[in-house]
Amino acid sequence: MTIKVLPLLVFVAIATVAPIAAHAQAQPPAKAPAGPAQPPAPKPTPKADLPAPPANYEYEFMGRRDPFLSLVNRGADARTTAGNQPVKRAEGVPGLMTTEITVRGIVQTRGEFVAMVAGVDGKVYSVRAGDKLADGVVRQVTAQAVVILQEVNDPLSLEKQREVRKLLRGGEEVK
Repeated sequence: MTIKVLPLLVFVAIATVAPIAAHAQAQPPAKAPAGPAQPPAPKPTPKADLPAPPANYEYEFMGRRDPFLSLVNRGADARTTAGNQPVKRAEGVPGLMTTEITVRGIVQTRGEFVAMVAGVDGKVYSVRAGDKLADGVVRQVTAQAVVILQEVNDPLSLEKQREVRKLLRGGEEVK
């Protein structure tokens, strides 16, 4: 049995050594460095000639946002439109938003409560139940709070109105 296995071992040895020997002959011998090793100098790349933008270039929106404007603090502000121009609102109480007013005082006259509210402009206005605001209606004035029925402009919200209570002693409650 050893005589039959011997040719098989010789064949396997030749098959293993032959590719290694052929690979060694194909590679040229490595040259010894003549001096200190220096990397080859990089070839200078030619500078690409980019066209200059026109002097009076303006970005055309066409329904898209301007990519050159910052996205920080760019939320939907009720005081501005899409072009960032101030919205023309009514003077006085009808021009005030629910978030812009603070209750300064509440008085009772002729059996009903009247609230003194301050706007962002620093002016103080008097409001009664039924007065309209820019985004809602004053529903009720009590001794401790002003109740406002605010219209919600969120397209994802199922509720289109919410009740906001502006408290006399500061703060607010939202239902």
